[in-house]
Amino acid sequence: MVSEFMLQQTPVKRVEPRWEQWLKRWPTPKDLAESSVAEAIRLWENLGYPRRAKRLHESSVILTQKFNGEVPNTFTELISLPGVGEYTANAILAFAFGQRSLVLDVNVRRLLARAWLGQSHQAPTISVIERALAEKLLPIGDQHAATWSAASMELGALICTAREPLCAQCPIVNNCSWFSEGKPTSNIPKKVQARYEGSLRQERGRILKILREHKSSMSLEQIVHQSPDRQRCETALTQLLNEGMIEKTRGRYALPSA
Repeated sequence: MVSEFMLQQTPVKRVEPRWEQWLKRWPTPKDLAESSVAEAIRLWENLGYPRRAKRLHESSVILTQKFNGEVPNTFTELISLPGVGEYTANAILAFAFGQRSLVLDVNVRRLLARAWLGQSHQAPTISVIERALAEKLLPIGDQHAATWSAASMELGALICTAREPLCAQCPIVNNCSWFSEGKPTSNIPKKVQARYEGSLRQERGRILKILREHKSSMSLEQIVHQSPDRQRCETALTQLLNEGMIEKTRGRYALPSA
């Protein structure tokens, strides 16, 4: 569960060392639940999308209080946890519990688009056709299905890559519709990644970094002084406060103390 939270929109190479540190410090949900949100955000550090750290902490509290400190093994229970969506729930069921579940990450979707649909890339959102195809290909037995999920994800991540697919090394190249058609570029809109430089997301990260490294609370002026854009800084502060990522006490800002 920890790895799936960390791997959301983040490469494995960046996640692995932080994942090891996290589990060494908090080997169980109860251990994490007994720590503060601030500690979770500090250890998350520069992994990106720090709301995941807060949601993982919130989930650990629920796991401790409602599930006897164990990660549940049903989709309905998993999907009820903060930060757990359809993909994360299915990935946990497949890779932690060896169950038959539909794991559709970007790598699997790209593999399906190319090998079976003859498209150069997948659509921004999962279509009915794509979901039906994935369900049809998924083996019936739990263990075979879990193995398929892992194998198709690895094939997409390591061989059928987005920019330079290694078709010469692909074990299913002779059955790939896209390859057999000459690898044409499909007229499908691609998902556009929002610009990071100068964005509110960058400013939020800057503020959290400042507060992580500062031992005591800080005034607005102290924080704004370290930002290139006062208005963007104040907007980011408001967002972080509304989300519970930071707290404000007597006009001073800090990471959550609870």
